[in-house]
Amino acid sequence: MDLQLKDKVVLITGGAKGIGAAIARGCAREGAIPVFVDKDAGAAKQLHEELSTRGAKSSAISTDVVPAENCAAVVEQTVGEFGRLDVLVNNVGVNDNVGLEHGSPEKYLMSLELNLLHYYNMAHYALPALKKSQGSILNVASKVAMTGQGKTSGYTSAKGAILSLTRDWACELLPYGMRVNAIVPAEVMTPLYKWWLNTFPNPEEKLKHIVSKIPLGKRMTQPEEIAAMALFLISPQASHVTGQHVLVDGGYVHLDRALT
Repeated sequence: MDLQLKDKVVLITGGAKGIGAAIARGCAREGAIPVFVDKDAGAAKQLHEELSTRGAKSSAISTDVVPAENCAAVVEQTVGEFGRLDVLVNNVGVNDNVGLEHGSPEKYLMSLELNLLHYYNMAHYALPALKKSQGSILNVASKVAMTGQGKTSGYTSAKGAILSLTRDWACELLPYGMRVNAIVPAEVMTPLYKWWLNTFPNPEEKLKHIVSKIPLGKRMTQPEEIAAMALFLISPQASHVTGQHVLVDGGYVHLDRALT
C-alpha cells in the first residue's frame, strides 16, 4: 500500500528513541521527512546519521518541549527549514509514578507539565502551518487512561486528557479539513520500558507476569507495530478517520483476561 507520505514533513516529539524513533524510521522508509525532537542529543544525532546513511532526509532538534517557548521554537525551526509542516505527532512522556498517597500537589502539577501541557502547546504553535497544509495531528496516549494502574495519578490523568483533547480538536478542526486521532499503546518494549523493568528485584519474572496477561501471542507489542498504525493514521489512506482512539495492544485492554 502506498501511504502517499512522500515529502511530507512529520514533526515527532520524543522522536529519537522507542515509539517515536520507530515512527521516524517508518516515515523515512515512506519517503517522508521526519523531524524528531528529543532532549537526548546523542540519540537524536545517532538516528539522524542512521537515516542519512540510508539516503533519507530528516532533521534532529535537541530540546526539552516542556517549556512552551521551546515548542514555539521547534515549530519555527521546522517550518523555516522545510517551508511547511504536514503532520504533528505528539509522543513524548514518561510514567513518573506520581500517585495520590505518595505524591504531592507540587509533584502532580510537574507530572502534568511533563506529560500533558506540551501536547497542547505543540498543537497550538503548529496549527497555522498545519492549516496551510491541511495536515493532521496524532497523539500518543496510553492504556492507563482506560484501565487505570494505581500510584500514577499524574500520568494517568494526562493520558486521559490527551484522549479528550483528541476528540475536541477533531471537532474544532473539521472546518479546515484536518484530522486528529490518538493511538493507544499498552505494553510496548521500549528502552524506557526496559529501564522500568530493571527497577524490580527480578525483572525477568516481572516481564513474564506481564506478558502472561497479553491475550494475543503472550508477548509485548513492538514499537514498529505502533509505528505501522501511526503511519496509516497520518497518511491520506486514512482520509476519513478522525477523532478516533486506536488501540494497538494485542487485546490487552478489551479482551477478557480469562483468555490468558
